[in-house]
Amino acid sequence: MAGGYVTRFAPSPTGPLHLGHAYSALTAWGRARAAGGAMLLRIEDIDPARSKPEWEAAIHDDLAWLGVDYPRPVMRQSERLAEYRAALARLEGLGVLYPCRCSRGDIRAALSAPQEGAVGPDGVIYPGTCRRRAMVDAVAGDAIRLDIGRAMALAGGLEFTESGPEFTGAHRFDAAFMCERVGDVVLARRDFGTSYHLSVVVDDAAQAVTEVVRGADLFEAVPIHLLLQRLLGLPAPAYHHHRLIRDEAGKRLAKRDDARALAKYRAEGATPADIRRMVGL
Repeated sequence: MAGGYVTRFAPSPTGPLHLGHAYSALTAWGRARAAGGAMLLRIEDIDPARSKPEWEAAIHDDLAWLGVDYPRPVMRQSERLAEYRAALARLEGLGVLYPCRCSRGDIRAALSAPQEGAVGPDGVIYPGTCRRRAMVDAVAGDAIRLDIGRAMALAGGLEFTESGPEFTGAHRFDAAFMCERVGDVVLARRDFGTSYHLSVVVDDAAQAVTEVVRGADLFEAVPIHLLLQRLLGLPAPAYHHHRLIRDEAGKRLAKRDDARALAKYRAEGATPADIRRMVGL
């Protein structure tokens, strides 16, 4: 696959795949086939409390039923903790990390001032309570955050061109945007030593992904990923954020929407062609 088109479908095994997953997988797979490349499956199982073997097995079953194929063996994030620790060590060497002991309650209390409380890709933007703590003072139970101001001072401006339908075109992010709209995101959570942002950046590079295909709800994560790629010296893939599949009320589907689960449609006699029609393909 060296030098060719590579994308990935990266579900978490924390519940059944639904129509939204089907649309994402079929979109990524279709773009890979059109480019003469490959779609990889990656199992994002870094959350040990919620990830279940039965859900992972169901992912393979559902994709096989849809006719979506991919190379084996597949990457599983739970087997790559050493790689995430190495990335954190590199970032620590750059001086852009700090330990954070704040609970959600602490953050809510710190955000009680009227001018605080802006919302970023990971929810309310962290007010920087622990920013002056040094990594040598980290203790068990601390989360690890990225000092976004220091990181941007090293990285400079960020830019990319989006090919998805909702955000098509060039996008640029400067230090002011990153500090005001993104904030000091968590790169290692207390419970499993990494985070979505860190793990996907490391894994996309390891799998030589040339285009990330995912839902429009993750568009706001792009500047975080661009920044981490710059700091870690990793290649930046292209990005294509597709539309979301929503219910009748306009709400995007979630794992808890069992009524939309592919397994339920299969049990009721639906065909893969029916699923394609349901999601507008």
